[in-house]
Amino acid sequence: MTDDVRRISSGGPWEQSVGYSRAVVAGPFVLVAGSTAVSDGAVRHDGDPYEQTRASFDVAARALAAAGCSLADVVQTRMYVTHIRDAAEVGRAHHDVFGDVLPVTTLVQVAGLMDPRMLVEVEVVAYRPRS
Repeated sequence: MTDDVRRISSGGPWEQSVGYSRAVVAGPFVLVAGSTAVSDGAVRHDGDPYEQTRASFDVAARALAAAGCSLADVVQTRMYVTHIRDAAEVGRAHHDVFGDVLPVTTLVQVAGLMDPRMLVEVEVVAYRPRS
């Protein structure tokens, strides 16, 4: 591990068993792992893709804050949905969070997530120039 890499844990339920970090600071970049609407081990906003997306970005925002940056520093997002029919609501939530930031983004449908009640998972990459 180099001095330019720092790993951040959130204590999430799968970090230990799967073996990953919530975020990794690598030089000027902060990469946040896939985040969902899980809080205290429970899926929140069952059946609501908009609220699950907002909650997922809240998880990512907390990881970014631990790395010393914010949602305003995000340059890339990825959204994975289990039903393409939810794309409009997920996109609306993305707009509500990033409408002024305008990161590059990808939205794709996947076969499933860790829990069948999860409708969306998000990833973010932030850039913070070195001072």
